[in-house]
Amino acid sequence: MCIGGGVRGGSSARVFTIINQCKTMVWPAVTPGESFGGGGFALKPGQSVVFTAPVGWSGRIWGRTECDFDQSGNGSCSTGSCGSELKCGGSGATPATLAEFTLASKDFYDVSLVDGFNLPIVVRPLNGQGNCSTAGCDGDLRDDCPSELAKKVNGRTVACRSACDVFDTDQYCCRGTFGNPSTCQPTFYSKKFKAACPTAYSYAYDDPTSIFTCSNADYTITFCSNRSEAIGVHVPQQSPYLQQRL
Repeated sequence: MCIGGGVRGGSSARVFTIINQCKTMVWPAVTPGESFGGGGFALKPGQSVVFTAPVGWSGRIWGRTECDFDQSGNGSCSTGSCGSELKCGGSGATPATLAEFTLASKDFYDVSLVDGFNLPIVVRPLNGQGNCSTAGCDGDLRDDCPSELAKKVNGRTVACRSACDVFDTDQYCCRGTFGNPSTCQPTFYSKKFKAACPTAYSYAYDDPTSIFTCSNADYTITFCSNRSEAIGVHVPQQSPYLQQRL
């Protein structure tokens, strides 16, 4: 079932189809969200929604779980909350799996676990030119999250925090003397994330198998993807959005 609507307005726009293949409701969030229904909405299992974003848009998409919003759009979520608002005006609370995009003549996109994991997300470009590999994570880290990283609600693991978030050390956070690609290396925890999600960012400098590029493509963003094909690996690139974020 598809709700909403958006059509490509020529080469200056990208069509985003956001799909919920999870068994439960997901509340996607987008920032900046002007082109995405104001930045937040609900998706039932099996439901999808379509939006159109202009070239020049740079932002992130994530899912919120176990939310309870009133008719005015005020409420809370177990993971991914952006304050108490249904429509997000800023980043969500960690831990959350992030799909990140910079739309330009060549688009950059990735799925990041640098801020932790709360839902599987897969990004697939459609009808683009270039490498255009599928990115993301269809493994579920909640099933095998180290106990020291687990975020629990009523005894259930609802998300897996990053080692940086839990331990706040320079090594895990890639800062200080560890603030460059040479000194910030994979750790026990980032390797565990990478094993579950081979083409998602597992730590800040995990560039070679995590940043993807494509030109003039549309995109599907699927929560809890049940796809069976392998996710491809790409040639290393550097995203201007990620450079700014890091």
